[in-house]
Amino acid sequence: MKRFFLSLLLLPSLTLAQAPAKTSPYDSAHFSWRKPVPRNRLRELQPDRPGVTESPFTVDAGHFQLEMDALRLINSGSGNDGKNRELHLAYSMLKLGLSRRTDLQLELPLYSVAKQRPSDADDWQERHAGFGDVTVRVKHNFVGDDQLGKFAMSVIGYVRLPSGGNVGDGAAEYGVVLPIDLELSDKANLEAQVEADLKYDRETNQRYVRFVPSMALEYDLTEKVGLVTEAVAMWNTEQRRWQTSANIAPIFKVTPNLQLDLGTHLALNRLTDHEYFVGLTFRR
Repeated sequence: MKRFFLSLLLLPSLTLAQAPAKTSPYDSAHFSWRKPVPRNRLRELQPDRPGVTESPFTVDAGHFQLEMDALRLINSGSGNDGKNRELHLAYSMLKLGLSRRTDLQLELPLYSVAKQRPSDADDWQERHAGFGDVTVRVKHNFVGDDQLGKFAMSVIGYVRLPSGGNVGDGAAEYGVVLPIDLELSDKANLEAQVEADLKYDRETNQRYVRFVPSMALEYDLTEKVGLVTEAVAMWNTEQRRWQTSANIAPIFKVTPNLQLDLGTHLALNRLTDHEYFVGLTFRR
């Protein structure tokens, strides 16, 4: 076990040492939100979607990026006491590159529908619709944001505000995410992350801690088409049981600044939600 953790600590230095010498667009000048990176020197588009595992790369300084669930349907697992269904339309993440390694993110659930019913009931007995909870996030990259090496790592901190009324969670929530990226080849990247959240349960009026490790493999089938396969686990102090899923999502790189995706989260046990989504990423 000690050797395993020692290997993790040495991984960044080993991968950086093996990285080929390239020229970074950040070497010649310092850019910021007031001095944008020239459009002809933008890095490859690296959104946090479509999987649970997020990218450690930030948005280029001075540029905006929109990442959106055009539609996402979530059905609760069959092992839960009640049945829940959520429909999200235009669930948007707006990002602004602040500096070479930091971006500011605003999550806007523009319209959501949440329905609930007991397991033994045939009809939905509770329904809420409208604007959801706004989330403010900051991402800061520590290693590899220039995309020149084989290893990258960042940290994301967020606070979710109770702006959604009955559609939202009912109280402020907080979390931190630690994503990493390891380039395996010109076509394949291995991504992993650990997420810890302080969540709120409206029904019990109690807070609980959620822990979410995940790992994803992104492979470029062609220059325009890629595929993300992902394994996600979730554990919290409320249920004290693991929820696991296998996720798959094809990616379509329409232009260097526009990417489309769709996919599903396949539940691996009875507690895990089933999800289906269609989305996009656009950079300006």
